[in-house]
Amino acid sequence: MPSFVELRKRASPLFGVACGLAAACSPVFNWREVPMPDGQLLALLPCKPDRAERQLPLGNQAVLVNMAGCEAGGATFAVAQANAPDLAQAQDWMSAWRKQAYAQWAGARVEESQVKVINAAAEIEPLRFDASRPQAQSGSGGERSSLVWFGRRHRDGTFSLYQATILGKPESQEAAETFFAGLHLSP
Repeated sequence: MPSFVELRKRASPLFGVACGLAAACSPVFNWREVPMPDGQLLALLPCKPDRAERQLPLGNQAVLVNMAGCEAGGATFAVAQANAPDLAQAQDWMSAWRKQAYAQWAGARVEESQVKVINAAAEIEPLRFDASRPQAQSGSGGERSSLVWFGRRHRDGTFSLYQATILGKPESQEAAETFFAGLHLSP
């Protein structure tokens, strides 16, 4: 029978690989699928979410928005969803939602890019917004936010509008990509 020292030497390479994999699956990010109330979006969040509803001013109207979000690894991850009765209203509300983000991040470094969200409505271009303020502007360790906006057209002509948000800088860059890649609209 091999001694403990011999077993340890044989297991050492496997132990290193196992430790590396365990670090990638950090307990800080405990990913789970979370359905939104409209039944159309399944989001992947890194922690057990809190849920809320609130009235959000979009343009000249207050719109009911459903939210699910949580904090993990130094950032807040959230998804918000609102329902619009038709395309014109959906486009107006989405425009107002985006303008609010730009107003909150006035003077910050902002990058905007197109993104692909499978089954998203073509009439509401999926868009990613990344903003940051250096430490000198924010008075703290710097501020960051990443948002993705997209919509879903329903058979009856109504729309679901979504905003997926990361506020802060996650401990792992992979966490942000996992969150955004985990947004799945039903076919």
